[in-house]
Amino acid sequence: MEGNSTNLDAAIESLLNVEKQMRLAGDVAGTRKAAIDIVELCYKAGAWKTLNDQIVVLSKRRGQLKQAITAMVQKAMEYIDLTPDMDTRIELIKTLSSVSAGKIYVEIERARLIKRLAKIKEEQGQIDEAADLMQEVAVETFGSMAKTEKIAFILEQVRLCLDRQDYVRAQILSRKISPRVFDADPSKEKKKPKEGDNIVQEAPAEIPSLLELKRIYYELMIRYYSHNNDYLEICRCYKSIYEIPSIKEDPSKWIPVLRKICWYLVLAPHDPMQSSLLNATLEDKNLSEIPNFRLLLKQLVTMEVIQWTSLWEFFKDEYANEKNFLGGALGDKAAEDLKLRIIEHNILVVSKYYSRITLKRLADLLCLSLQEAEKHLSDMVNSKSLIAKIDRPMGVVCFRTAQDSNGILNSWAANLEKLLDLVEKSCHQIHKETMIHKAVLCLAFYGQILQSQDVKLFSAQASPVCFGNSCVNDLKYCSADALVLNMI
Repeated sequence: MEGNSTNLDAAIESLLNVEKQMRLAGDVAGTRKAAIDIVELCYKAGAWKTLNDQIVVLSKRRGQLKQAITAMVQKAMEYIDLTPDMDTRIELIKTLSSVSAGKIYVEIERARLIKRLAKIKEEQGQIDEAADLMQEVAVETFGSMAKTEKIAFILEQVRLCLDRQDYVRAQILSRKISPRVFDADPSKEKKKPKEGDNIVQEAPAEIPSLLELKRIYYELMIRYYSHNNDYLEICRCYKSIYEIPSIKEDPSKWIPVLRKICWYLVLAPHDPMQSSLLNATLEDKNLSEIPNFRLLLKQLVTMEVIQWTSLWEFFKDEYANEKNFLGGALGDKAAEDLKLRIIEHNILVVSKYYSRITLKRLADLLCLSLQEAEKHLSDMVNSKSLIAKIDRPMGVVCFRTAQDSNGILNSWAANLEKLLDLVEKSCHQIHKETMIHKAVLCLAFYGQILQSQDVKLFSAQASPVCFGNSCVNDLKYCSADALVLNMI
């Protein structure tokens, strides 16, 4: 054994001298070959500790060439799976990761090493350590790493954060991936890199395809949104999975996904996005394969009051069967939320048909007590799903239709126009009364002047002059009082 160790040390010493000569001469190929030969020699001799030591020594040599370090790290990575035990494997991975730390030309190799080390830690049950290791690497800044490998690495970071229930960090990491990246056409011819651009390496064979990564991404987002019971976002995630060609072509895959879409559409609070998705799902021809769920969505679209007891009796078995499908059971919280959504649907239906309704009648329609009906109505008003006012002393609810900004502006403009018309009419009436008052004052003034003398009325052509019902054909005399009265 000592003889083998002595021979190994002598061979390594000889190769180190060759490596030094090549390095000082600037011979890239020779330096790379000498470094690789040292690594291979240690592996063939089974000297794993010596291998780790020589990797560190070669990386710290003065003026060591980048190409030599890269070749040495890549060669040593091939021997990771050939180590005799787990401790030796972990030690080799740690040595290679420490050597490649801070060196941009081996950043991809370091990321792969950290990923393998994190996987080992996870298998040993050390989830927190595995997550911390993965978070040290920011692969989104690696220009030479393949896009699919970047996405797979970030998804692994998100998964470990979810496993350790670190939902805040999981959300931050998930935002590094844009959903639009999954819509890219993988068959599209890649552009040739321009001069000066980084050469993108090919992704390893174990990295899934882009569409498979899309499915993994949305499954992880479903886990995240399930923590917050964000039913609408969960539904949108299932909708994206449903659109994957490999899922849509196999009925055994898309039927469970479509069932989940229907359930989470019903569980989601009523808003424009939920209504749009609901109508789009109803138009899907595949929904005819699961007629019970088509009936469920049809009831929500129809403006009719739904009886909760009969609905639950009909769909209770379907609800229980979800544990056998993709995503598992919906849980007791979802059952409570389902009842709440049916109550909200019934309140919206009542608001469409009634402008005023008593609380007692509303409670009867909802099959609830007065306190429960008032509570659910108040919650909907607070969430701005409905516009209503409750007169509690009278026990009356008044509903109003919600207006958008255009409707409010049109109503304001119409009211303003009516107001201006009233102002104009008032001004006209005031002006008319003022003119009549002035005319009366003038006539009274002239009446006083003409009080003492008679006014002679005549016509140049002897035409009759009429005062009321009496006419004077010729020259006549009339008193001033009669003239004033007839002029008025």
